[in-house]
Amino acid sequence: MAWELKNDRPIYLQLMEQLKLLIISGAYPPGSRVPTVRELASEAAVNPNTMQKALSELERNGLLYANRTSGRFITEDITMIKEMKFELAKEQLTAFLEQMERLGFSKEEIKEFMLKNLED
Repeated sequence: MAWELKNDRPIYLQLMEQLKLLIISGAYPPGSRVPTVRELASEAAVNPNTMQKALSELERNGLLYANRTSGRFITEDITMIKEMKFELAKEQLTAFLEQMERLGFSKEEIKEFMLKNLED
């Protein structure tokens, strides 16, 4: 995976977002083991402490759980994952609609635009 990190926001938040996306997209299936902190930190080219903070927050949010002897795992709560997926989709859709309105599109024009592009 190509980690895209910018300097405009805290790195651990960006790591959390990208890991969350991997989970809700199914790249990390429910119940699967997450790579170690060091492996992920090396892959993302960040300090292991920063990656640890991101993973700890995801654990606190319930997306991950830790097994002392065998590492971290993705939650098996499929309902939680689906809810997060739809929540993220709603955020993306809201941002898109707001941008379209800023561009001067009416609601009807946005509907027509979306339907036309879904068919293509």
